[in-house]
Amino acid sequence: MSQLIDVLTPDALRILAADNTAMSTQLLAEALAKNEQFHVIEAQSEAEILPLVKRETPHVALIGARCGEGDPACFDMVRNIRAEHSGPRVVVLLDRSEPVSVVEAFRAGAHGIFCRTQPLRMLTRCIECVHSGQIWATSGELHFVLEALAKPPLGDFLPLGNPPLSARESDVVRCVAEGLSNRDIARRLRLTEHTVKNYLFRIFDKLGVSSRVEVVLLALGSTDARAHPAGNHRRSQPPDAPHQPPAPIPITLRKREI
Repeated sequence: MSQLIDVLTPDALRILAADNTAMSTQLLAEALAKNEQFHVIEAQSEAEILPLVKRETPHVALIGARCGEGDPACFDMVRNIRAEHSGPRVVVLLDRSEPVSVVEAFRAGAHGIFCRTQPLRMLTRCIECVHSGQIWATSGELHFVLEALAKPPLGDFLPLGNPPLSARESDVVRCVAEGLSNRDIARRLRLTEHTVKNYLFRIFDKLGVSSRVEVVLLALGSTDARAHPAGNHRRSQPPDAPHQPPAPIPITLRKREI
């Protein structure tokens, strides 16, 4: 049976905790409930998750994945949560940041990846950032995503958008998926950096996204990048972000550019 941890306070973030065992779920919920800004909803079994999502409408759901490379049940649950109207943003909890698990989690529609080797204070930051509309991952996890993009063709991606992408815009998207900076894209396509930025503005308007990271996730099949209306873009900085090498320190992939 589910439990509601702590007393709901005004403007509290409703967090659904659903780890891969009842004991770990309880420990996770109790730890998060120490934060007065969180109202924690504890799901003690997998069968309770979707009913709680519908009834309690949490802002963020923490879904635990079992050990090993990939957890189909976890990723199916993420898809089911994302299918709910006005469902929560989802963070997948992993024992280890392994390529298969990371890529499949984002394909399923996760908004963030959090490895249990990281400290609890980082989980608090992760929840807050994901709730604010950002994507949470380490630079190493983003590297796994980019590596996965380099393998399959992006043919299925190209028709997306209304109106659809032009041939040159599709070329720019492929370069972004490879992790190239605007300078590198300009060099490869024999364009100026200013022209590349103009292409990116048009691409992001057509796809309804606001960052290069969302383009990467959309290319992998995540529906999250399509959920943001084009009119809500934030464009305070130039659309340029070089590919970052793997790093063990968690970073928030903020919407810095387009």
